[in-house]
Amino acid sequence: MRVTGRRYIIIIFVIGALALSACGAEISRSQNANMVDSVTLTNKGSDTIVNLALAWAEAYHVTYPNISVSVTGGGSGTGIAAMINGTVDIANASRKMKEKEVANAKENGFVPVEYVIARDGIAVIVNPQNPINRLTLQQLSDIFSGKITNWVDVGGENRPIVCLSREVNSGTHVYFLESVVRMGNKNDETFFSPSTLLLPSSEGITSEISHNPNAIGYDGLGYVTDAVKTVAVSPSDDGLYIIPTIKTVIDNTYPISRSLYMYLPEEATGYTKDYIDWIYSEEAQSIVEELGFVPVN
Repeated sequence: MRVTGRRYIIIIFVIGALALSACGAEISRSQNANMVDSVTLTNKGSDTIVNLALAWAEAYHVTYPNISVSVTGGGSGTGIAAMINGTVDIANASRKMKEKEVANAKENGFVPVEYVIARDGIAVIVNPQNPINRLTLQQLSDIFSGKITNWVDVGGENRPIVCLSREVNSGTHVYFLESVVRMGNKNDETFFSPSTLLLPSSEGITSEISHNPNAIGYDGLGYVTDAVKTVAVSPSDDGLYIIPTIKTVIDNTYPISRSLYMYLPEEATGYTKDYIDWIYSEEAQSIVEELGFVPVN
């Protein structure tokens, strides 16, 4: 069949248009692939875990450069609330979710999934000038609830006791309140003494105690420095007094220890599952130990 000049031009135009369309589709697919491969997971919550979470995020990004994990603190309650509201992928918590929080999540269409990602000892700390080296759980409860207000009453010098605590949105605050101040009694409604100073960070507690010989506070084991003194703790008057270490947390002889958690709004899938699986790897758990926490494996 003979092709006229006009038809030839039309055919060339159509072929060109199809070629440009195919090229554009290929570019679009390439752009979409890059967008899919560049992922940011959001991770928010416990200030106890924040340094560990940051170290994990950095190590993971080195191995998987297309995956970024954005980590922020703010406290366990803040992270869990963000997860319940669907504004973060992963919530960090140094305490278990409360029944009310689980119920709120379900009301929003989420069924939270819990992952124990490390363990921690809560160290009771005082100024190095303080002669006190050991206390029972009952004495700690009486001190932080305000029943004991002078160091002389627990074998120390005649000085007023200054109690320091994390703020109420902190999972460490909640854990210490329930396990130490209330001695594990769920029916006990004792609170911290009104004179207790609430500080926004673990580092703040350590710093204040290092400058105040009358102060006592508590911190996650990974935040304890040489600027403060760790107190040995006994669960009873006639029991052994145990210093918090990785070993005494692992063998459960130190009485103030806990699990650390990550919560997801649902079962992990895709990039989130890959990250959670990596956290249980030897590489990730070695970082746990390097930062003074206790590996789960």
